[in-house]
Amino acid sequence: MPSARPSFPVSSEPNLRRLGVGGGSGGGRGDRPLRAQVVVAACVVLVLIAVPLYLLRRPSSSLDGAVTSAVATSSGLPMFTPDAGSEERVRLGPVQRVKCAASQSARGQEGALCDKLLFFEEALAKAIKDNVDCAPREPKQGTISYAMSIDFGKRTLAVFPGQSGDWRGPQAKRAAQCVSRSLPPVDWDKMRHQYRYYLIAILATYPPAAANAGEPDFE
Repeated sequence: MPSARPSFPVSSEPNLRRLGVGGGSGGGRGDRPLRAQVVVAACVVLVLIAVPLYLLRRPSSSLDGAVTSAVATSSGLPMFTPDAGSEERVRLGPVQRVKCAASQSARGQEGALCDKLLFFEEALAKAIKDNVDCAPREPKQGTISYAMSIDFGKRTLAVFPGQSGDWRGPQAKRAAQCVSRSLPPVDWDKMRHQYRYYLIAILATYPPAAANAGEPDFE
């Protein structure tokens, strides 16, 4: 009597499981990679949209400041701009080290070859700013070159209008006298220096005076 044979080979059952035919629990595993790809694609789209919007709406104050600074530098001229509702009354240039030597009559050095005298340079700049009312009031912009001679041998200071300024007449001389009177006392023994005589200068630029401005106060 012939033996009974099974209708399907036993070895075919693992193949059916790998194809997903057997069991309902494994049927959704194939959807997980697809869902992950959709989430990643959505994140990428959001980033691509958000970055351009941020770049378009970010503040541009730094760029505006850089442009303004570049214009002022390229012009080479002092710019009088409003500051807290009031116009700037004087604009100071950098300190010029005109001369440093063994004496006033001796031939010496100039510029970067002279050592800095910060006490005198800062005192001169402050005195100029504190005595704006002593400067001439003219309908157009003008300059005064405040020159300061420093003689360590004689222990003397002198402030006078230099030749490089627009104003060098009596009014400029009176303005220099105001500046000289405002200088602080000097402790000569504590001043460090390489030479005995120095000549420095600061160019002060004054804007046009108002139409109703009075005479300068030289007191």
